[in-house]
Amino acid sequence: MIETFITVVAAYLIGSFSFAVILSKVFGMADPRSYGSGNPGATNVLRSGRKTVAALTLLGDALKGVAAVLLAKWVTAQYGLPGYVPALAGLAVLLGHMWPVYFGFKGGKGVATALGMLLALNLWLGLACAATWLAVFLITRVSSLSALLAAGLAPLYAWLLGHDPVATLAILGVAALIFWRHKSNIARLLSGEESVFKKRA
Repeated sequence: MIETFITVVAAYLIGSFSFAVILSKVFGMADPRSYGSGNPGATNVLRSGRKTVAALTLLGDALKGVAAVLLAKWVTAQYGLPGYVPALAGLAVLLGHMWPVYFGFKGGKGVATALGMLLALNLWLGLACAATWLAVFLITRVSSLSALLAAGLAPLYAWLLGHDPVATLAILGVAALIFWRHKSNIARLLSGEESVFKKRA
């Protein structure tokens, strides 16, 4: 249906707003793609020492995931679209974040955007993933491992919460994208070289 197509494309375009790049420019900072990991996300912005800008980046990336799914839910209700459309929009907003059309298709790893879209899709699903991330991080102090385990369990949580097969498949796609964008982190985890956040004394 044309409404579904337009909704998914709109979600992708929403996801393409790279808050790391936009906010860095607004605050007179270097392009986050030019230093550190080169990843336009909150973690790399934090490497600049600008904690406020990093926090705003994290919030912006999460909220665009929320916005895309809530828009899709509204359109679904208005036009009687299939119930899985919001999940497809969630997948599309993540694709936009990772490969943004406005910024040369060079985007971030998508953890904050994925969390935002999962929270909007199903509050309990989002909270389960957030709790998984937090639990793993508190034990390991490794952010990438926390994100990978939370993403990997998201399709299982979706299935347990009764999402239909297409929506669950879309969430599986979200998890696959997170894993794909964390290839280098996975390699470092396997070699024991991944960075660990040290506890403050």
